[in-house]
Amino acid sequence: MINAPTDKILAIGLMSGTSVDGIDAALVEIIDRHEKLETNLIAGYTYPYAADLRDEILAVCAGAMRSQKQICELDDRIAESFAQAAIAIMAKGDRLPDLIASHGQTVFHRPPSYHQENSKQDGKTSLGYTIQLGRGAVIAELTGIKTISDFRVADIEAFGQGAPLVSMLDVLLLSHPTKYRVCQNIGGISNLTYLPPDSLEHQEQVFGFDNGAGNVLIDMATQKLFGQPFDRDGAIARQGQADLNLIDKWLKQEFFVTAPPKSTGRELFSPEYLEKCLAECGSLSDRDILATLTEFTARAIAKSYRDFLPMFPDEVLVGGGGGHNGYLMERLQDLVKPAIVMRTNEFGIDSDSKEAIAFAMLGYLRLKERAGNLPSVTGAMRSVLLGRIFP
Repeated sequence: MINAPTDKILAIGLMSGTSVDGIDAALVEIIDRHEKLETNLIAGYTYPYAADLRDEILAVCAGAMRSQKQICELDDRIAESFAQAAIAIMAKGDRLPDLIASHGQTVFHRPPSYHQENSKQDGKTSLGYTIQLGRGAVIAELTGIKTISDFRVADIEAFGQGAPLVSMLDVLLLSHPTKYRVCQNIGGISNLTYLPPDSLEHQEQVFGFDNGAGNVLIDMATQKLFGQPFDRDGAIARQGQADLNLIDKWLKQEFFVTAPPKSTGRELFSPEYLEKCLAECGSLSDRDILATLTEFTARAIAKSYRDFLPMFPDEVLVGGGGGHNGYLMERLQDLVKPAIVMRTNEFGIDSDSKEAIAFAMLGYLRLKERAGNLPSVTGAMRSVLLGRIFP
């Protein structure tokens, strides 16, 4: 008897992260074999934002004051940019996609916080709130394709962190029957999914959290100190000497010692945060500063494994732009030995398109009315459907 696919669709995933480099678009074939998903990446590409639009997004993320009219105009421009990215990537396929799943652009994220002495049920210091601009309704209208967006809101409303959501892809596609794995994303912010053996069948044992600044501090420092958009392959940092005493001091900050679930963004790792770091670097050379920030990023990741994971991983699977920073990858490998550090490309998932692929999958799950969050990862009270559908 031939075990034929029960379902096969073509989806577009759209994502722009905290680096605000541009819109990652992935044209993905999703095959559902009796609720076991497979993906086939047809095309993946990053469409840069217009320079003035990127500057405005970064300003809003940094807390610049804007009128309601200006925020609405920014929302429109982001939605139009996402629609243009979808139209461009769909041209690389041989048929129209069945759906577009858009994460949008996060401009504000406030995870829920709890009284230390109380459980989630007993009390809160604040509710969570999250804002992703780039309205799904506009994308649907401009493309003519059913669009799903606003993925984080439902998890936040269930008292979750609203992040990380890519963990669902990690569970479905990257779990191993016998090995302990960590799927480590290094985008603007770094986050992980902890996958114990056979986690596909035991999803309640999976958890994840944001574990520090990914590329965001390194990129901002490279732009400020060297006038370059990023430290290509870590070549500048490689020439410097990291100040380990300063790093040890930074790793005692509240975020790094707080147990998961936890999430963060540019609200913490902001230009002001970088300025405080630079002020403490004192007489360090610019190359030493970049080496220190790169080492800080790697050590924050490694520290989170030792502090918060039940078992140290056998393998670390890296996705996101940080995987292109050869020096950062070398430092991470040295710090997490004996675990083996690899990129997700070695497992059939393009590391540059991974998050866009993940949102294409989350869109498919929403279409099929299947939960998209993992409460053990986000801290939500229950599993929920993620995303709003705009026909």
